[in-house]
Amino acid sequence: MRALVTGGCGFVGSNLVDKLVDLGHEVVVIDDLSSGKKEYCNPSAEYCFEDFKLFLRSSPKFDLDVIFHLAAQARIQPSFGTPVHTIENNAYGTAIICEMARRNNCKVVYAGSSTFYGGAHLNPYAFAKWQGEQTCKMYSSVYGTKTAIARFFNVYGPRNPLIGAFTPIIAKFEQQLKNGEPLTVVGSGEQRRDFTHVEDICEGLIAISNGEWFGKEFDLGTGTNYSINEIVEMFNTQKIHLPPRPGEAMKTLAGVSKTTELTGWLPKNKLADYIEGVINEIK
Repeated sequence: MRALVTGGCGFVGSNLVDKLVDLGHEVVVIDDLSSGKKEYCNPSAEYCFEDFKLFLRSSPKFDLDVIFHLAAQARIQPSFGTPVHTIENNAYGTAIICEMARRNNCKVVYAGSSTFYGGAHLNPYAFAKWQGEQTCKMYSSVYGTKTAIARFFNVYGPRNPLIGAFTPIIAKFEQQLKNGEPLTVVGSGEQRRDFTHVEDICEGLIAISNGEWFGKEFDLGTGTNYSINEIVEMFNTQKIHLPPRPGEAMKTLAGVSKTTELTGWLPKNKLADYIEGVINEIK
């Protein structure tokens, strides 16, 4: 298989590139390094360090089997200050990817988001990711383009980005534990999240890419969720509470039975095992 990975120097993208290379596939990566890192580059993949929207508009022809579209303006909270930029990257950018797939007769596996289940109009990020989903479905309906939507649920694991106040919660708790700081819990801590290891996410993406789908949605989660307070208990340390933030759902929980039935994929990694490994490593 020859695959294009947009955002292939980022957290999920770089892990996916490594997995694809290990499986013997040819991989091309486009990443403007706005959040990705060159140190994550795999020497067996080809790289183009540009904005994928600009690059793909000028280079419409590729010999590809599948596009894994992971490039996006990420995170809920920053999207409140940059709604137009978020929509441009996550909705309009997906239209460019789908058009490229149409012209090259290849598949698209789109990185959706579990924010869909909290409400598409809850924040600009959720809205823009949902618009990306709708774009995939329109291209499948009108042009017969093969598209699939993979909805990620709170991904954690190696290369999870450290981006200050917006660092994903497992990575933030890891960093605070290493620094000997109390874990910062936003709001009551009774928010429940379905946490999914990045290895499982990558294997799910590849499993989805093996089929032929037309706007089909797939949840990539574990089917189990934990409150933030329960996560703190797993880390077995002190916590402090911060004010609640706007635009965030109280609960996420993946329904993985359809994904398993259609692709054979099942998550393998347990959050408690990962946290225990983190604690032992720090000790």
